[in-house]
Amino acid sequence: MDFSEIYNEAVIRAGSHEKLMELLPKPCSSDLLSKISDDRYLSTMARCIFRAGFVWRVVDNKWPNFEEVFLNFNPLAVAYLSDERLEEIATYKSIIRHPTKILATRTNAAYIIEKEHEYGSYANYIASWPSERVVELWRQMKKEGSRLGGMTGPLVLRIIGKDTFLATNDVLVALKKYGYIKTHSNGSMKDLFKLQEIFNEISKEIKMPLCQISKIFALSTLR
Repeated sequence: MDFSEIYNEAVIRAGSHEKLMELLPKPCSSDLLSKISDDRYLSTMARCIFRAGFVWRVVDNKWPNFEEVFLNFNPLAVAYLSDERLEEIATYKSIIRHPTKILATRTNAAYIIEKEHEYGSYANYIASWPSERVVELWRQMKKEGSRLGGMTGPLVLRIIGKDTFLATNDVLVALKKYGYIKTHSNGSMKDLFKLQEIFNEISKEIKMPLCQISKIFALSTLR
């Protein structure tokens, strides 16, 4: 199916071309990504982890408290939080009291520091990764970080501004409807590589970033 037809379906559901444009995510350039401080990467990781399986609004309303408790997510400061301090944090009613997610925040601080040693900053690491191989970045985040598998890692990238598609249910439904795939498992790297290939080909053809193509697919099947 010609992607222009899918685009037109998304326009219809958005209400107009202008409204669709407003809905499409805007990826940051590599230069801008490299200038985002690493504490913001850690904050975004933690926020996505605490949102997972929870009401996002509740997490977002408490987020200023998270920033205070976790020392504005300075990676070095968080990495040095003791086990006793993490246990104390897990009793605070001002945040979400989830011990394993609190521990994951310290683990991810250490993960970010490792990349700082190798790349100068975690921001440089993310900025330098080619978007046409972004599923490999998903895999590395899952492998080297904590609780960054599934949709969490990709969401971190999307929120921070890295160009990435999302393999959400809406996107997968659209890909199946329009004949791009027959089946898919997000746990299969083979299937994820297939999605990467599809998005890369469309992006090359229509000169549009992966994140916007992904959003158009998602919107095209909304009722």
